[in-house]
Amino acid sequence: MGFMSSADTIFALATPPGKSGVSVLRLSGSHALAALKQLTRLTDITPRHAHFVSFHDPESKLIIDRGLGLYFQAPHSFTSEDVVELQLHGSLAVIRQMLGILGAMDGLRPAEPGEFTRRAFINGKMDLMEAEGLADLIDAETTEQKSQAMRQMQGELSVFYEDLRTRIIKSLAHLEAYIDFPDEEIPDAVLAQLEDEIVSLQTIIREGLHDNNRGERLRDGINVVILGAPNAGKSSLLNTLARRDAAIVSHKAGTTRDAIEIHMDICGYPVVLVDTAGLRDSDEDIEAEGIRRARARAEAADIKLVLFDGSKWPEMDEASRGLIDEKSITLVTKCDTAKHADTGELRISTKTGEGIEELLKTLEGRIVGFFGCGQAPFITRNRHRAQLIQAFDYLEKSKYQPALELKCEELRLAAQAVGKITGKIQVDDVLDVVFSSFCIGK
Repeated sequence: MGFMSSADTIFALATPPGKSGVSVLRLSGSHALAALKQLTRLTDITPRHAHFVSFHDPESKLIIDRGLGLYFQAPHSFTSEDVVELQLHGSLAVIRQMLGILGAMDGLRPAEPGEFTRRAFINGKMDLMEAEGLADLIDAETTEQKSQAMRQMQGELSVFYEDLRTRIIKSLAHLEAYIDFPDEEIPDAVLAQLEDEIVSLQTIIREGLHDNNRGERLRDGINVVILGAPNAGKSSLLNTLARRDAAIVSHKAGTTRDAIEIHMDICGYPVVLVDTAGLRDSDEDIEAEGIRRARARAEAADIKLVLFDGSKWPEMDEASRGLIDEKSITLVTKCDTAKHADTGELRISTKTGEGIEELLKTLEGRIVGFFGCGQAPFITRNRHRAQLIQAFDYLEKSKYQPALELKCEELRLAAQAVGKITGKIQVDDVLDVVFSSFCIGK
């Protein structure tokens, strides 16, 4: 994705499209103030003051709408450029007409996805991690997702990475000092101290990498997969937990052919609940593919709900029994009709609701335990993880380089790898990946 010139003044709708009480159009760039004056006929505009005005079409002179015009003078704005906000009524006709008028003005063009935030980054208003935190905050659907996004947007994670990068650079600087003065032989004590520092840095990185991908899982959701034989009650359980008819329920075996996903909020954590095809041997091509996908989902699941038909209990089908492990919660369904004695498994009935609250409490305990109550994760994206792995490898290579120049080069590469996380070095392909995920008006 190639962004256009940063000298252009850009504009976009900053609120969701569609009918609403208020819609906000945002402009950023050197022509923003002139555009506001042209639309409102105001000559004296006070920065950071809401002006109640009539917006006019410069060509026809007719009033488009009445609303608020705000001017944020550079560098005291989101992008560090002159920024204007037009607060209009959320009429589709008003917005369509205003966008057309702005597009016809000299020096103005529609913004590309993420371009406002990209300009804020380029102008030093935020680093890459803070920009990603802003994107995650906009997308957050649960309280824990919001909390993680806020930590990142406010720079808490950036402080960690910058400290890591600074420590690598300090080690690099000590070595380069001896390269600049070759007559000075580097003392063994200095080399030993350097080795200790590298080991310490690697320990910090290793602990972060071994976090069970908690940060990424918090962004994307915990995968809870419902598994079991046909007619074990999987779709009924999905509907009960979702509190709606998300899946078709039938007494006929093999009704579910593909995975059905619903998104839930449990204890503030995002959960992706998945219903799967019943596990059995099948010669029917479509059902067999559904069963293959069910097994693949089981392999990738964070938590497995393995269901057994209570009307047949304690008989257990072997396909489902083979999926029981430390990730599993074993459930005996249809307990309202089960005739066998309780043998310790969690018994539920989607018909009467028996055991559902206990199941939810068990799920909550597993989910909270998955994230833990200790230090919050500082890796929230695969991009961060990949750069940390590179940094760890460069640090490892530096320990075995015999020449100081080669050792310095490995440390320099390690510092660059960490720097790519926060954007301390200019790497266009990294920027494009980050900002392409934003909406047009952000």
